[in-house]
Amino acid sequence: MNIKATLSPDDLARACAEAMWKDDDASKGLGMEIVEIGPGRATLSMEVAPHMVNGQRIAHGGFIFALADSAFAFACNSHNEKAVAAQGNITFIRPGKLGDRLIATAREISRSGRSGIYDVRVSVNETVIAEYRGHSRTIGGDWLPASDTDIKQE
Repeated sequence: MNIKATLSPDDLARACAEAMWKDDDASKGLGMEIVEIGPGRATLSMEVAPHMVNGQRIAHGGFIFALADSAFAFACNSHNEKAVAAQGNITFIRPGKLGDRLIATAREISRSGRSGIYDVRVSVNETVIAEYRGHSRTIGGDWLPASDTDIKQE
């Protein structure tokens, strides 16, 4: 039986996220949480902790980028094809502050062949603080086993 063929697109996306999350020490280590996953989309959150603020006492841009990049990663890996970032760009609009709960919402813009384009909006409450665009490239391999037999062999 083909496991992937029996899953809905939403269930497939969630199963891929679970497989990815299991070994994602970077996202977990920064306190990120998965809020929502679907085909070509992902929402992650992270609270700005004391070690994430810079000398101006605002959220260091690298942490905001990391959150956006992780949301992008979960969105572009939601189709059961392993993908990595080929490029990522961010524009900072407003600062994040200590204690803010940042929400990064990624959505697929285009997916063709081995390439994809994803936009990620980072916000605090309803205020947008950054916009990120990521370009993905599939690298071969998938997140889920192809059949029941593959599961039993693992």
